[in-house]
Amino acid sequence: MKTYVIRRLLLMIPTLLGITILVFTLIQFLPGGPVEQYIARVREAAGQTGTDLGRQITTRELDRIRAHFGYDRPAHERYIIWLGNVLVLDLGESFTYQEPAWDVIRARMPISLFFGLTSFLLSYLICIPLGLKKALSHQSTFDVASSTLIFAGYVIPGYVLGLLLIIFLAGGSYLDLFPIGNVVSDNFEELSFGAKILDFLHHMLLPMICYMASEFAFLTLLMKNTLLDELGKDYMRTAMVKGSDFDTAVRRHALRNALIPIATRLSEIFTLIFAGALLIEKVFNIDGMGLLVYNAILDRDYNVVMGIILMVSVLTMFGRLFSDLLYVLIDPRIRFD
Repeated sequence: MKTYVIRRLLLMIPTLLGITILVFTLIQFLPGGPVEQYIARVREAAGQTGTDLGRQITTRELDRIRAHFGYDRPAHERYIIWLGNVLVLDLGESFTYQEPAWDVIRARMPISLFFGLTSFLLSYLICIPLGLKKALSHQSTFDVASSTLIFAGYVIPGYVLGLLLIIFLAGGSYLDLFPIGNVVSDNFEELSFGAKILDFLHHMLLPMICYMASEFAFLTLLMKNTLLDELGKDYMRTAMVKGSDFDTAVRRHALRNALIPIATRLSEIFTLIFAGALLIEKVFNIDGMGLLVYNAILDRDYNVVMGIILMVSVLTMFGRLFSDLLYVLIDPRIRFD
């Protein structure tokens, strides 16, 4: 097992290089880079002030602008410089925000981590027992009724659900029970500690429901269907013939095997800080990671884009390794050589 882990860690290096080279190459073909956008902003400012700065951008000034953004060098040199900076934990400067890209990314992490971690934990704490109950009471009234609600949550996109919740519960056309916009109230700093927690949760409840809807349905049905498959296998009948009651056979044998596919999803715990859903964040006016990535691509803020891609890639690969280790923990028969 130790050899397998070491081999996987070593394979991460060329994988990361391949991902970053591919993304960096694709970025070079996108029109409207930081140089062009900077010039456009200068000309826009000139038009607003009634001056004519467009003529003042001479070839020499253009060269200075290109040098400022590092575009006076060939693409492969820029990549090598970027990679060298990454090795000393420097993601470069955000062209849009004029501050280190890491600071821009880190500022959005807390809210995205809250959404990701909370939805992750609630989904697993509810979906595994619910899927178990549905499998053991297959085709019962409870199973049919819960499946109807789960499918409704699965087929409705998160942003559409968000719009419906706003219309019915957040002052749209009916009730006005929940606030929308931002993550806390304007008087948040004046509240007591307990009131701050309640205020934050009050703002987060509706978007959290939208985040969880599809994942909740997927995990519940995965747990139910996997467990149903396990209940029909020969080893369950053998266990009961040998004297085990049904509940004991389920707990000791079927449940453990049914959890193996669920363990694959646990690898996502490493990427929760980058959890984001653009349309949900737009609907509820939340400045999270989804909106940051979208705006960074639109603004051609390449250092932010590359920084996020790099960090997500690293965490995803560690998540996959973590998932493999969970396989071994759940099912000792599995071995990685």
